[in-house]
Amino acid sequence: MLQKLNSIALRIHPCLLLVCLVFAVAGVAHAQETGGDLIGGSGIFRPKNPEAKRSRTPNRPTRPRLDPAELEERFQDALSDGNDARDARKFAAAESAYRAALKLKPRDTRAFQGLGNVLVDQQRWDDAEAAYRKAVEFSPVNPDALMALSFVLVQPRSGANAKRFSEAEYYAKRAAQLQPTSAAAFDRVGVALIARGIFNAEAEAALRKALELDPNYLLAQVHLARVLRGMNRGSEADPLYRSAIEKAQDAPTLVLIAEAMQSDQRWSGSEAPLQRALGMDPQHPGALFLLGRLRVVTEKYAEAEPLLKHAVEVNPKFFQARNLLARTYLALARYDDAMTAYNSAVDLASEADRKQLAGVFGFTGVGDGFMKIGRGRDALRAYERGLQVDPSNTALPNKIAEARAGAKP
Repeated sequence: MLQKLNSIALRIHPCLLLVCLVFAVAGVAHAQETGGDLIGGSGIFRPKNPEAKRSRTPNRPTRPRLDPAELEERFQDALSDGNDARDARKFAAAESAYRAALKLKPRDTRAFQGLGNVLVDQQRWDDAEAAYRKAVEFSPVNPDALMALSFVLVQPRSGANAKRFSEAEYYAKRAAQLQPTSAAAFDRVGVALIARGIFNAEAEAALRKALELDPNYLLAQVHLARVLRGMNRGSEADPLYRSAIEKAQDAPTLVLIAEAMQSDQRWSGSEAPLQRALGMDPQHPGALFLLGRLRVVTEKYAEAEPLLKHAVEVNPKFFQARNLLARTYLALARYDDAMTAYNSAVDLASEADRKQLAGVFGFTGVGDGFMKIGRGRDALRAYERGLQVDPSNTALPNKIAEARAGAKP
């Protein structure tokens, strides 16, 4: 399919390049940690909520000064509000509650963990990393905070991914040292090594240790299968995948299994667990996104559209879903819809994402499409928007000049 990208017109195949790009969206995660879940996009790890006890008087009016007991009570209420909103997928309300908790206790690890969690749910990786780093700074021996930071560091973003992946390994190993009976900690070690492209005896040993500690830890089983396939031991890996699919009893675990299979480019095999997941939870944004991504890879763009639209409706700050939806419209030559979708993704984009949004698989592609159908003014609008999003794009000034010349009566 990748060879095909270079030979087929932009009108049809901007989305196909996504096959390359989505491989970088590592879905290394776990959903079986106590209180854990998956939510959001591809392989989104949902670390457990911070512990909180709601007071009996949540509506007590604010006083100018709070004594320590009252301060703790209000802090616990804010955490509980955040946890409840997060569990209900009310991400904006959850973020607001956790930030309110931080105003009360600016150095409390629990509030930073809660904030990081809801930012992860929305794939706001840079913001989540900053929150988790604060959590670790204020509680450097907290295994949950260390594992959460390790997770977010393996998400490929702009900049020095190699450095982040190495840090992820360090923090995971630190968590395993602090909590040597934690299957989740050893799983994170294996996942960090996978992110670094290391498929060796060390990665295998870490994941087998996780399964030794918890034989029913299906996600460690899936990650072990990935390592074994990376070591050209597919005959050992395939039964592990099948067993995990058969044993999975919840949508988050099924989504993780499907993401791992997609990372192994086993696209067709990922459909069954995703369909099962959506049967259990039709609103699961990760399942919707991954199934939509599968449809894009197989060039079934019309089928991808409703899935990706639904993922965005459930999680409005899900950049990857918005971006992939826009590329789907581009592949369908629905340039007006693509323009709208790309615009909706701009405010959610990182610096590297903004460069992509301005390029041939973004506003430049939209402008090229408009030019092909003789809509020069709309092409000019798309090109100018691209340059606004990424002023360093060197191709757009010439395209803008061409569009202006073509748009003159």
